[in-house]
Amino acid sequence: MELIQETPDLSAYLAADEVIDHDHPLVRETAARLAEDVQDSYAYARAAYEYVRDAIPHSADSGDPRVTWRASDVLERRTGICYAKAHALAALLRAEDIPTALCYQRLAHDDDGGHAVHGLVAVRFNGAWHRQDPRGNKPGVDAQFSLDGERLAWTPDAESSEVDYPVLYAVPHPAVVRALKAAPDRSTLWKTLPTAL
Repeated sequence: MELIQETPDLSAYLAADEVIDHDHPLVRETAARLAEDVQDSYAYARAAYEYVRDAIPHSADSGDPRVTWRASDVLERRTGICYAKAHALAALLRAEDIPTALCYQRLAHDDDGGHAVHGLVAVRFNGAWHRQDPRGNKPGVDAQFSLDGERLAWTPDAESSEVDYPVLYAVPHPAVVRALKAAPDRSTLWKTLPTAL
């Protein structure tokens, strides 16, 4: 699948905003700590990915009812669903000047035959974009940081109307942000996740 930049301006994929708030002191401190023990931007990107994937539980896996959406809140509260974790990873990567996009899949959701949009990031190295999934591993899910072939949590099944969306967004999709901001808790969010983009 060919990934498509929403905007040709690469600086848009380094910008801070209300959601990807990499100008926040906690994001800067976390990025600085992760950068201490690495040799280059590739090693930093892997370290940031593994930190968000492993040290911040996916709230559905852990049973945490809190809903986070701003990157700094995800890092502070150490919880979030896929979108929130993608926001945190994007902020940590952009804090170290690594262009990072938000991207999405449409996957089967629960057992009711419905679908939900799943959030990922894409990082830019060596002139190309590489999608990464920091949602967190569990039995049956083994996502890994990779610039040599995707190692995502899930591969969409076209027969189940699942889709890889090719667009690389500079800011989180408005439907995602609306759902996160409106939900008082994760159980409510689970019923109001976007079903398509």
